[in-house]
Amino acid sequence: MSSTTPIGADSPPTSGARLAWLDALRGIGAVAVLLEHLLPWFMPALRPYWFNLGMYGVLVFFLVSGYIIPVSLERRGDVRAFWISRVFRLYPIYLLVAAAVLVMAIWMPVREQVPRDLSSVSAHATMLLDVVHLGGLADTMWTLSYEMVFYLVVTALFVGGAHRASGTYAVGFGAVAVVAGLLLTGPLLTGPWPAYVSGVVFFAGLVCLISGRFRNVAAYVLGAMALVLLIFSGFVPWLGAAILAVMFAGTAIRRWEQGAGGLWPVAAATVLVALAPVWSEQAGWWWVRPGPWFATMALAGVTFAVAMALRERRLPRFLVWLGLVSYSIYLLHHPLLRLTHAVVGDVRDAGQVVQLSLSAAFVLVVLGLSLLTHRYVELPMQRLGRRLARRPSSGSREVASSR
Repeated sequence: MSSTTPIGADSPPTSGARLAWLDALRGIGAVAVLLEHLLPWFMPALRPYWFNLGMYGVLVFFLVSGYIIPVSLERRGDVRAFWISRVFRLYPIYLLVAAAVLVMAIWMPVREQVPRDLSSVSAHATMLLDVVHLGGLADTMWTLSYEMVFYLVVTALFVGGAHRASGTYAVGFGAVAVVAGLLLTGPLLTGPWPAYVSGVVFFAGLVCLISGRFRNVAAYVLGAMALVLLIFSGFVPWLGAAILAVMFAGTAIRRWEQGAGGLWPVAAATVLVALAPVWSEQAGWWWVRPGPWFATMALAGVTFAVAMALRERRLPRFLVWLGLVSYSIYLLHHPLLRLTHAVVGDVRDAGQVVQLSLSAAFVLVVLGLSLLTHRYVELPMQRLGRRLARRPSSGSREVASSR
């Protein structure tokens, strides 16, 4: 899970300063996902099963992305600047981790879920892994698929002037999630060709979005493609629609905060998302059974609400710092966990002192490396992206003035 940008990847400034409470939420989400992966290998007795710790962190990330990303695009009023900032925010550390995993493959095999063909290259290049039913080099990369789908859909809505009805979209995607849970058991569009086609369309469309040539047409095509992949090509169709419902619910909360809508769509979308897996093919998975699933959703919602209520107060600096480096934490920890497990072996039957010591050492290493990658990879590339985005493209002002 970018700063969700999940997960941890979205961080536009507001009123000249970062929103510390959103950074704190990203920090919480990143730690939750890290613990979800660490505990089964190092301290299995501490892993909770009454809720899903990893999905809790992911839902927090998605709420944050929904809250901030559409408004960020609207405030800029510039599709070109938005996408340049996204590319330079998401890709540098993502590509670094992908390269590191491939280097590690000299000693450790790449995950079995990753195909050894060009479809995997295309899916990794677009980040649309999960919605073209392909595994990622790092386990956490799957959530970036939904971040990318959200960006594409939001861009299409913005270009078409239909971006204000966030609550309606939250409810709509929630309803789609319920229907998909009832009717779809897996992807209808199978084989490698969704990855190939989406790769060509994505990069051609991205060139149009950034250059300004055929920008509106490209935005509509990319948005439509993203929706088709989400529903008909993703691993778990209901989950993809539910995630979009959660993200648009985050946007609807922001609209409500600005006095531009009510909270009833958020409540309705929450009910629909809660019901989506109940009759689905995946209903037997432990974490989507009603008890754990409802608890996970409730905890994510309460966490977001509490942080929002405390947004005017000074928050712990360490928690805010975790949010700043959360994207690095999110992408780095799983490959490092596999490497650590390969070196130290199975410690699930070791004493608690050994387990706790190894867990603490691992977390410290992840935090240290995340500090380095944030400082020397993420921040320089973000600054470069801002410099490149500073010059507005033709038509940007017209788009902004029409909103």
